[in-house]
Amino acid sequence: MTLSLRGIRFAYSDEGSGPVVLTAHGLCGSRASERRANLTDYSVVTSAGRRLISYDARGHGESEGTGDPADYSWKSLGEDMVELARHFSPAAPVSAIGCSMGTGALLHAVTTDPERFDRLVLTAPPTAWEARAAQGDVYRKLADYAQQNGVEALAKVLANAPVPAVFAEVEGFPPTPDVTAELLPAVLLGAGLSDLPPLDVIARITQPTLILAWAGDPGHPVSLSETLAAAIPGSTLHVSETRADLRTWGERAADFLK
Repeated sequence: MTLSLRGIRFAYSDEGSGPVVLTAHGLCGSRASERRANLTDYSVVTSAGRRLISYDARGHGESEGTGDPADYSWKSLGEDMVELARHFSPAAPVSAIGCSMGTGALLHAVTTDPERFDRLVLTAPPTAWEARAAQGDVYRKLADYAQQNGVEALAKVLANAPVPAVFAEVEGFPPTPDVTAELLPAVLLGAGLSDLPPLDVIARITQPTLILAWAGDPGHPVSLSETLAAAIPGSTLHVSETRADLRTWGERAADFLK
């Protein structure tokens, strides 16, 4: 299924019925790549009486994109999320689950338009603030490599990078980017332009919040999740150190969203 918002045709899946839950994947991922990785399964929220809307972010998977890196900043992706919330639930706030880039988008969305959201699940929060400049340099180098060599060549480079222990036995990790060769440099540059909202802004979040982190990944440091948990009043943090525990995230999210 597709719909057009903010000048982009978004591809999405629609499961279950009831109050809406949006799910937003990570950088260079998609609905399809998340199914193939089989690390987490949020479809169980439908058994808790929720309507699950999973969508491919702009420029990812089956959604359209542009050549402007600014369109892929977390702030811009957060604006997409707000519009998706308005479309699928015009009369009531939605819950949302973000992963990495999707968590960045969700934090921008909820701090921009808090009335649109009632519960938040922030998974794999990415680097931010002081650590973001170095991460931005990494994305700029990857964008340049992708521009010169293409998606498959970049996938081979990423495959040689150290793998966090929690993913050591995951076949095909990290997955090949689900972004076209034409758009991949802009997507990566957009990630390099991104940062989370300031911590004092995040501290104003009042929605019940569940934070799910995985251990041993410098790109998604547990310390950042701990900082978010300390800043967001009443939030809950769970850290996974094994793939088996990652598989509990769907049930944890479903229980939290009941």
